[in-house]
Amino acid sequence: MERIPVVMVHRALWEAPSFLLPEGYCINSFSSGDERLWAKIATAAGEFEKEEIALKHFHSEFGNREGELENRCFFLGTADQKKVGTAMAWYSDSSWGERCGRVHWVAIHPEYQGKGLGKPLVSAVLDHLKSLYSMAYLTTQTTSYKGINMYLDFGFEPYVKEGESYRGWEVLAERLKRSEIIDFLKKTKKLFPPGNGSL
Repeated sequence: MERIPVVMVHRALWEAPSFLLPEGYCINSFSSGDERLWAKIATAAGEFEKEEIALKHFHSEFGNREGELENRCFFLGTADQKKVGTAMAWYSDSSWGERCGRVHWVAIHPEYQGKGLGKPLVSAVLDHLKSLYSMAYLTTQTTSYKGINMYLDFGFEPYVKEGESYRGWEVLAERLKRSEIIDFLKKTKKLFPPGNGSL
């Protein structure tokens, strides 16, 4: 499947549903030193080729924000304290304005995928964002169609700024057959005719 970046937005966070963790799992906040666990999980989930690269990226993006990470970076843990997933309740860059949250770096170790843990992990992020913002966005890619399917269940919608990401949603409509995507494409088709790179 072709990898095309796409964006999703949630315009009414207070309406997002919540999902409880299965028994035997917990959500913990970031503590100093957890960046290595973050790198391990993100690499195992396919976000990076090597843990060293993941760790370098972490320090580059979050190195001077450890105080914020304590409130915004969450880890999914097992009963025996093994951390197997992570996600961030982050905030927008300048292009989205100051009053918009961001679901960022959601990853679950492959050994724990398919166990109903994704929705509770994202719920923890959204519950935090709800206390700060009325809307949120996330960036992802067509190859993460399973995650996109989950985000649609939370009320996230497709968002498009240019033609390439519109094409990404066309690919996802074919793959997921979700009415939310199909209806979005019908409404916005005139804005993104073939070959028109942007609005």
